[in-house]
Amino acid sequence: MGIFRRGPKRDQRDTPRDPEYAFFSVDEGARFRATVRESFAELGLEVTVFADMVTDDSGRRFGLGNLAALCHNDRRGPRVWPQLAREHIGAVLRTLDGPSPLETMPAEEIRERLYPRLVTPDAVDPDTFRYARIAAPGLLEVLALDLPESVMTLADQALVPLGDTRELRGRALLNLRDLPVERHEVVRHADVRFDVLVGDSFFTAARVLVLDELVERVTGKPLTSDGALVAMPFRHQLAFHAIRDSAVIPALNGMAGFAAAGHEDAVGPISPYVYWWRDGVLTQLSRKDGDGLLITVGEEFQDVLERLVPDQAGEER
Repeated sequence: MGIFRRGPKRDQRDTPRDPEYAFFSVDEGARFRATVRESFAELGLEVTVFADMVTDDSGRRFGLGNLAALCHNDRRGPRVWPQLAREHIGAVLRTLDGPSPLETMPAEEIRERLYPRLVTPDAVDPDTFRYARIAAPGLLEVLALDLPESVMTLADQALVPLGDTRELRGRALLNLRDLPVERHEVVRHADVRFDVLVGDSFFTAARVLVLDELVERVTGKPLTSDGALVAMPFRHQLAFHAIRDSAVIPALNGMAGFAAAGHEDAVGPISPYVYWWRDGVLTQLSRKDGDGLLITVGEEFQDVLERLVPDQAGEER
């Protein structure tokens, strides 16, 4: 038997695409939703399947985006979709049908399991997450409870018995700082160089909130006052480039493409953009421009570039 095996057969990208999840073909999308329906039925729940969610008789809604991306990204292919669906749906139902951990878990254990989480505004109800903090353009910071089989995002009402929201956020940030670094890689291509952290933790991307400590821990060098470029394509990944010299230019261009590509098919997508981190403030630098990307910098970042990137005459000397 050869050591190199072919990957699972998937429909070619030029076949008609699923309207909701473009990483599936139309046929693969139909197969995925049929698998979801069967998996719910095996677990004793009949559901109505829509393009991006299912509903049960009691009106509960279950989004399909994360499961769809999970199935798409599993290199074993469609043969394992039933297994992935049963495991994912089973964990969701156990969390919903069981007693609330907020009622059964001691307060101190709740605080030990509390972490900040980055989400897009459409992921939470603004009327029940009034405490949510704006982390960056298009990104919110909320608090979440890390449970053995799931992560429970906490609304306003859930926080009331736990104490002051500012104190809870402080505890969550301390917990975030204590997380182990699961995997650290360095992306190098031509003049492009940046660091990438990858992990199973739902809070890997949220580590941008403690970036100063994290960069020094990973690289052995503290950030300068110029900060860093960062990207959080999805919840299990954080990329950064410490700004020190003219390497910031190729890093910015490379990270813009990296963030956009990583966000497209991801489980738990967060942002397809690159940001400038300085003193804990995130400023968006890239944005979509039709089918492409556009880098837009303000005066402050432009000043950093002009100081770090020598002009042509300076290079010739």
